[in-house]
This record gives sequence, C-alpha cells and structure tokens, in this order.
Amino acid sequence: MGILSSIFYFVLVFGVLVIIHEFGHFIAARMSGMRVDIFSIGMYYRVFGWNKKSGFSFGPLPDDFDGDGMCDYRVSAIPLGGYVKIAGMIDESMDAKFAKTEPKPWEFRSKNPFQKGMTLSAGVIMNFLLTIVIFSFIILSQGETHHPNTSINYVKKNSFAEQIGFKRGDRIVSINNQTIYSWELFFEYLALDKFGDSRYINILRNGTPLTLHAEGKSIVNSLVNKESFGIEHDSIIFLIKSVYANMPAGKSKLKANDTIVTLNGTKISCFMEFVDILQDNKNKSIKFEFKRGNEILTDSITPDADGKIGVGPDEYYYGSSYIVNYGFFGSIGEGWNQSVKSIKLFINSFVQIFNGTISAKKSLGGPLAIAKIASEQAQLGMIPLLRFMAMLSLWLAVINILPIPALDGGHLIFVIVEAIIRREVSLKVKMVIQQVGVFLILGLMAFAFYNDIARLFGN
Repeated sequence: MGILSSIFYFVLVFGVLVIIHEFGHFIAARMSGMRVDIFSIGMYYRVFGWNKKSGFSFGPLPDDFDGDGMCDYRVSAIPLGGYVKIAGMIDESMDAKFAKTEPKPWEFRSKNPFQKGMTLSAGVIMNFLLTIVIFSFIILSQGETHHPNTSINYVKKNSFAEQIGFKRGDRIVSINNQTIYSWELFFEYLALDKFGDSRYINILRNGTPLTLHAEGKSIVNSLVNKESFGIEHDSIIFLIKSVYANMPAGKSKLKANDTIVTLNGTKISCFMEFVDILQDNKNKSIKFEFKRGNEILTDSITPDADGKIGVGPDEYYYGSSYIVNYGFFGSIGEGWNQSVKSIKLFINSFVQIFNGTISAKKSLGGPLAIAKIASEQAQLGMIPLLRFMAMLSLWLAVINILPIPALDGGHLIFVIVEAIIRREVSLKVKMVIQQVGVFLILGLMAFAFYNDIARLFGN
C-alpha cells in the first residue's frame, strides 16, 4: 500500500506540474501563431494519444504521419517530465527535417525574438505563477500562525543544536541582533538571512544572557542535508496519528489518537524525544505510558533493529499563538513574498553546492525521493501536500531557466545570441550543443536516481 501510495502521489504532483509547465509553452506558441505538433505528458515512447486527424490510438504514430498542424496530445512511457514539439525548433527530439525547407510562417524559426523568448519562458512563468497561487491560497485559507514562545523544551542528542550549546529551558532572544519574537521567525532568519554566513544567537539561560556561535557551513548542512537542527519549542503535545498493523506497535494496545505520556518513566515532550529514546533501545522492551481520553494505560513494546515501532506521529501546540489573516489581495502579495524568499533559498542552495558546503549526493533527489516526500506530505494533509507542490514547482522553474543546453534557459540563450548577431546560429552548432545538453541532463537524472537507490538501501 505504501508503494502504491507513493506512485499515486508522484503521478499526481509531478503530473500537475508538468501539465502546467508544458501548457505555458503550448499556449504561448499558439498565441504567437506557431504550430504545436506534439503535447506530451511523459517522454519518449507514445503509449496512447489523440489528435483531430486520426482520433484516439494506442502506440506510436506512423513514421510518415503528418498532422497538418493538428497537435497530437499524448501520454508517453517515461514519467520524468514532458514536452511540446513546436514546428521549426530544434528540441530534445533532434528532428531537423524542417531545415531543408524555407521557414514557414507558422514555424518557431520565422518568429521575432520577443515571440520566441516568450514561448521559451512561458513554462517557467507558469510554474512560478502556480507557486504564487498555491502560497496565496494557503495564506488566504488559514492565515499565518505565529508562536511567540521561543523557549526550548528539547534538544536532540548529537544534533547541531546540541553541538553549539543549546540546552533545554533556553529562551531565544535574537540572531545577529535581530529580535526573535516567534518560533517561526527564528528558523526564517536562520535559513534565509545571508544563507551560509555564521550566526550569533543570543539566549537567556536561567535569566542569564548568553551568546552562542553557529558556524555558517554547519548551519547549511543541518538545514539542507535532512539533518535536524535539533530543537523543539515548548508547549507541544505528541500523539499517535496512526498505527501500522505489521509493526511492533500494531501488536500492542496503542491506537490512533493516543497521547504518549512516558517511555521507561521519562516524560515525553515531543516526537523528537520519542525517536531518540526508541533509537537508544533497539530490540529492547520499553514500557509505554499513554493516555486515551481520560484513561492512563500502559504496555511494553520492543522497537525493531532500526529503532522503529510503526506509528505515524502528530503534534499539536497548546501554548499561546496568534494568526495573521490576509484578504484576497493581501494573500497574493504575501504569496509573492514567500515565492521570492523561496527562490533566494534555492539559488543560495545551488551556490553552496558549488562551494562544496552542501553535499550534492545528500541534497539531490530523483523520482523516488519526490514520490516518498509527496506521499509523506499527503498523509499530513492537503496543506502540506500543496506546500510541497508549490516548492517543487518553483524548483522546476529555477532548474529550467538555467542556461543549460536542452533546457528552456539554454534555448533562450540561442534566441538572445541570434537577436544580437541578427542571424541564426548554424543548425550544426545547435545540434551539437543540444546533444551535449541532453547528455548533461541524462547524467544529472542518473545521478539523482542513484542517490534515490542509495538512500533506499541505506548507503
């Protein structure tokens, strides 16, 4: 069921993003008077499709098929993207038959630089607009929740937070002299403000002011490489959202919505602490004390060799909080702001990868990683899934606009160069550069897929 769920949410999330991106190219080409021969979801082998000339059919079209300007809408075999094939344009298909004829009015090569540029940029623009729409919808529907309590209730063992000196009971006051008035603001300043620079974090410990120093590269690694920064704030209650029948918890008294009270006599303050205790007691019996309604129950459970018992976690905050609500136009403005901040974070992350601060092996994922994360976010609810979709859409936009051959940004460079020199770059040069780009992209995809397999088998 887990695998099927991951596949479903991968197809859902990635399918929507690909359709939106390719529709941008499609509609811009049509508005510029260009013919679009193919609109494909997926790559390479045509599984099935429809066009006005031959109707619905399975399998590839005949080699001599001529749609006479009728677009073939198809689903292709490899679900790693999609494409639109625009008449008169060198693309991933490497089809250059048109080069033997004079430019036709409906071909890409006959259009002016502005029309070409808009057609090439439209996919990225659509992905960016989708991100703004999703962020704006989330903000409009639920506002922005802030938790003013900046006291630390738990510090994860061997975490970066423990290494720089955080302790339970500390209260965060400021970062680099910028006052921290909510828990959310702490992580925003930690991640977005001069990403990669060191931080001086002012805290209060038992009423005494102290300053902790966090080295920039270490902050980046703790936030980007899936390593928890390692702190949790006060006023958190941890409860069980789901219990998996084929795991140790499924054979116990635990049920969904039970609240964990203690493990081996230790009061549990958050999920992070819960995981630490399980990891310290692999294959050892642990006494659980949990609350169901007004009743306190006990049981003993033995975590498996990975320190897991098979439960889905949930947490809720019972301390003071406030919600900032936005109207329709205000939510759009805030959606824009969040999108711009996210772009800055992506760009800074790429810079840190090239600097060697961030491990490419740890931070880059492929389709398996996307499927896993999408499934996990879907289990948390619609809003987390939408937020993940927005970030993935933005990631696709940033990647596609990079000046790499075979990507939108690479095609755009050709248009800019041709506008400057006032003539077309030779077909031979375009084909060679396009082939180099395809090999680069295939290599990157292979690397990302290798990372997925390595994570899957724990290497």
